Amino acid sequence: MEKLVQVVIFGASGDLAARKLVPALLAIASKGAANLQLVGVARRPYSDAEFREALAARLDPGERGAFEAFAGRVHYVRGDAADGLEPLRTRLDELAGGAPAGRLFYLSLKPGLFVPAMENLGGSGLLQGGPWRRVIVEKPFGHDLASARTLNQTLHRVAEESQIYRIDHYLGKETVQNLFAFRFNNAIFEPLWNRRHIELVQITVAEELGVEKGRAGYYDAVGALRDMVQNHMLQILALVAMEPPSSLDPETLRDQKVAALKALRFPREDPPVRARYKAGTADGRPVPGYLDEEGVGPDSTAETFVALRAEVANWRWGGVPFLLRHGKRMPKRFTEVKVQFRVPPIQLFDTCAQPPVVDGLACQLRPNHLTLSIQPREALSLGFGVKVPGPGMIMAPAELAFDYRDRFGAQTAPAYERLLLDAINGDPSLFLRNDEVEAAWSAVDALPAQPLLDYPAGSWGPPEADRLFHGCEGSWSRG
Repeated sequence: MEKLVQVVIFGASGDLAARKLVPALLAIASKGAANLQLVGVARRPYSDAEFREALAARLDPGERGAFEAFAGRVHYVRGDAADGLEPLRTRLDELAGGAPAGRLFYLSLKPGLFVPAMENLGGSGLLQGGPWRRVIVEKPFGHDLASARTLNQTLHRVAEESQIYRIDHYLGKETVQNLFAFRFNNAIFEPLWNRRHIELVQITVAEELGVEKGRAGYYDAVGALRDMVQNHMLQILALVAMEPPSSLDPETLRDQKVAALKALRFPREDPPVRARYKAGTADGRPVPGYLDEEGVGPDSTAETFVALRAEVANWRWGGVPFLLRHGKRMPKRFTEVKVQFRVPPIQLFDTCAQPPVVDGLACQLRPNHLTLSIQPREALSLGFGVKVPGPGMIMAPAELAFDYRDRFGAQTAPAYERLLLDAINGDPSLFLRNDEVEAAWSAVDALPAQPLLDYPAGSWGPPEADRLFHGCEGSWSRG
């Protein structure tokens, strides 16, 4: 980043800007980006000074020192992304750097405003000129395949695909990126990363919270499948399942992710499980059911839990189940990928005195698994069996572990900081391409409709989800 950069946030008075975007820009600026400017756009009648004061009041105390140093580069334009943008264009040209500056427009808006905002950006000429012009579009990228295609067509009418950065903040998490690095920088695992050695893959996103305050209106319209699985979880699945790229070129990387998503299948004999939390207990206190949450209508059909059994129909993964689970109001918050390796062909050791029995069959324990913890702990662990001291050949589980904080002595950079810096630098590797979005929606839209079950708040979900495991494959991880 050398020349001056103007970052324009539409919806700058909103929660995302205050909690994530502005702190990320402060971190980038504090690391030497003296040529960075922030221009907020929203409907409120702020002056520059009032906007700066409003932002400072919403920042954490530890961020206010950095904001004071940056505040002189923070500006505000009252406006609406769906209306004329001439005042914004005039102000940007008047600021230091003017029209020759690079410009990054961030659409921190309601989904219904994406199309008019892009049309106005294109019609105003703000996407032309300068060394570069780029737009970050927040999720959701449509609500099904048809709407995603319509949105992409609109985006392409006013901008080149190379200018469009569809953001999924999960891809900015250090452990998600390390999944890619772990696979392709460690030769000891690549020979094992296939159907001959891997029995199944679990991906879990468990949340303790219910519907966050103020978010019920959005969540009730989409549900767990479209809010979490279609984007975040399928992105993680693509990183697990993709073929090795020939280079780190962004298009080469995204080509392989798209290929994995296009190979995704959901077996008809294992339909998805949808459920909604009812009243229960969380942290020892009673909590209401979903239908009693503020902002949720009595006729709601949104699910707060979904579990899927999927396959990636290609030569590497044919026959290996990918089990995905996401739920709200669960006993523990964690996000992880668990890769379960196959057992040896002959059982030579006593792994436990009483092996688990499933459908009348005694099952071998699966000692070998690789777990990638994404949140709240960022870590990797490798499970294996060791002999218990003593005369018998009895095995016990053991683990090798790596923790980011223990190893590097500091918390990893927030996802938005990494992604905003990549967008400024013109690196789209961790952003979604149009065909990637459509491939994910195509897979999700193919799922059959299922009845809505219940599960108590504070539980691990409905028991029907356990049936997605076959025979001795095991059970859902509990973090």
